[in-house]
Amino acid sequence: MITPDDLVALVRNYNPDSDENLIRRAWDYGAAMHQGQNRYSGEPYFTHPVAVASILTEMRLDDATIVTALLHDTIEDTRSTHDEVARLFSPEIAELVDGVTKLTNLQLSSSEAKQAENFRKLLIAMSRDLRVILVKLADRLHNMRTIRSMRPDKQAQKARETMDIYAPLAGRMGMQWMREELEDLAFRVLNPEARNSILRRFITLQRESGDVMARITADIRLELEKADLDGTVYGRAKKPYSIWRKMQEKDLAFSRLSDIYGFRIIVDDVAQCYQVLGLIHQRWRAVPGRFKDYISQPKTNGYRSIHATVSGRDGKRVEVQIRTREMHEVAEAGVAAHWAYKDGTRTANPFAVDPAKWIATLTERLDSSEDHDEFLEHVKLEMYSDQVFCFTPKGDVVQLPRGATPLDFAYAIHTRIGHATVSAKVDGLRVPLWTRLRNGQSVEIITAEGQRPQASWIELVHTGRAKAAIRRSLREEDRERFIRLGRELTRVAFENLGRRVTEKALDTAAKKMGLKGPQDLLARVGSAELSSRTVVEQLYPELVATQAEEIDATRPVVGLEPGQSFRRANCCQPVPGERIVGITYRGKGVVAHAIDCAVLAGLEDQPDRWIDLRWHDGRHPAIHTVALELTISNNAGVLGRVCTLIGEQKANISDLRFLDRKPDYFRIFTEVDVRDAEHLHRILTMLNAENDVAQVTRLRDPTRQP
Repeated sequence: MITPDDLVALVRNYNPDSDENLIRRAWDYGAAMHQGQNRYSGEPYFTHPVAVASILTEMRLDDATIVTALLHDTIEDTRSTHDEVARLFSPEIAELVDGVTKLTNLQLSSSEAKQAENFRKLLIAMSRDLRVILVKLADRLHNMRTIRSMRPDKQAQKARETMDIYAPLAGRMGMQWMREELEDLAFRVLNPEARNSILRRFITLQRESGDVMARITADIRLELEKADLDGTVYGRAKKPYSIWRKMQEKDLAFSRLSDIYGFRIIVDDVAQCYQVLGLIHQRWRAVPGRFKDYISQPKTNGYRSIHATVSGRDGKRVEVQIRTREMHEVAEAGVAAHWAYKDGTRTANPFAVDPAKWIATLTERLDSSEDHDEFLEHVKLEMYSDQVFCFTPKGDVVQLPRGATPLDFAYAIHTRIGHATVSAKVDGLRVPLWTRLRNGQSVEIITAEGQRPQASWIELVHTGRAKAAIRRSLREEDRERFIRLGRELTRVAFENLGRRVTEKALDTAAKKMGLKGPQDLLARVGSAELSSRTVVEQLYPELVATQAEEIDATRPVVGLEPGQSFRRANCCQPVPGERIVGITYRGKGVVAHAIDCAVLAGLEDQPDRWIDLRWHDGRHPAIHTVALELTISNNAGVLGRVCTLIGEQKANISDLRFLDRKPDYFRIFTEVDVRDAEHLHRILTMLNAENDVAQVTRLRDPTRQP
């Protein structure tokens, strides 16, 4: 453990005006409070706060943050109190210590509802003072460095929490070095075999090809010298976890990975950055699609740099990052640059982003988000996001996370535009709404009055903002539709048992199922979360049990005269559970049309041909053919999954053919044999929920012969 003199000297190195007395008093107080306490390793506990303070000196942070590190566990683990810390040091330090204590007590890997609530608390603490999260990240970093002394189950829990929450949070705060170290330390615990395998392959690679980094570094320096440029060049191998993640994402073996080495070139000004880029591209061959200019389009966390991937004569790829010295300081310090000292004075780096801006984007929906899944999804998407930059037709820049689609672009401009989107053009060409956008593309959104968000859009968008807006619109607009549909489905289910559906019956069923009331129950039935049979079973289990016998397929309706033949109309293909009317046709007998069939409008002046029909109550066989049109993405296995989903619903596919084939999508006609309206509704809902199904439409063609 370092001494008080050592800590004071570390702070004085970057802040000569530091309050030495304050730091020494905090040291003495912390040591006294933790007297007699030990870590899992057996070391005195106070070695941990000292190590955290030492890490923060590497970020050149102010006295209040260093003192907070020394005291960050006193309120939680000792007899110390908030009031005492405020009296002995300052209210500011007491608030910081209290903030870190509250973050420490959050169970971020707990149940989903609890986790969402604790994420809210974390963000609120960050929004008040970001130094709280800097201390917490340093605290987690030291705990991960010394995790081997903990029980194996505790190690796994802490490592998973670090990988899921603290590492991406450090990255989002701009501290990439901390993110990489946290990921690597967690990877060492969670998958030591994979990490050791990658390290062994690195050693083998170096033995076979020599010191690649030294050779390339020397080559880059030579190019700089030829151009009379004064620059610093660093070479490094990528971290084991970074390599493992790329292997998993791209399904590649280690031997097929190319850019496992990275190089940084640091120069004096922006003009030299682009000059160096030209030198690199003259000396080595650029890899198409692997260039990112974060200088002209900075990341939202303030990061600026040029990234270019090049390949040499041997085909090996390397990534080169080019930045100025000021950009490098921000890249290393991240948001800590707001409190960092340089040359003895506290400075605001001109390239540092305002941390409050990002926190505001996360907290703006704290009050409006009711769904725990939605809130967690939004926060984690923001934490993990990497940026792409696209342009509006007017040339304005829109920043989006990697993987964003034209729908994300539309919602980033305005929620109203997102809701009204019908199609999009990228670089002048019309594309499907699920197309992933790339850096530098120009995007034009085409809207139409009356267009509203569709349920399938949830799977097409990538940003938390778009997902939240779509879900909010669907909840508002679809609830009434689901309630109406649910009411009709439950009416049919009750009538099949000879019962009448009433508000009292629905209220009783809702209470038995733990729902808020009849409206909630009907909405769930309409959205296929509940089946109407389940509702009926709550009230009449004995009647449902005796209704297992299947209806005779040759006489499925009530209202026919003896000997009258019957069939369903081809134009509207009604199914049991839907209201029908019979129309007599010469030589064809009685044909059943859906009550809303367009053909009936032309028969209003022939009332003598109309016959009052209804479906028999009970369970019908799955022989009623319905025509569907599907638009699916052109990816391997999608059609197979669609057929499997239909089969899992116990429905037969009686016809399937392609209507249109495009590079990105297929349009398919299929006929499915269903039992009744509820059976059809379940199939449509399951298909709409599939990621690669863009649209499902039930086809009704008035021009077809009845």
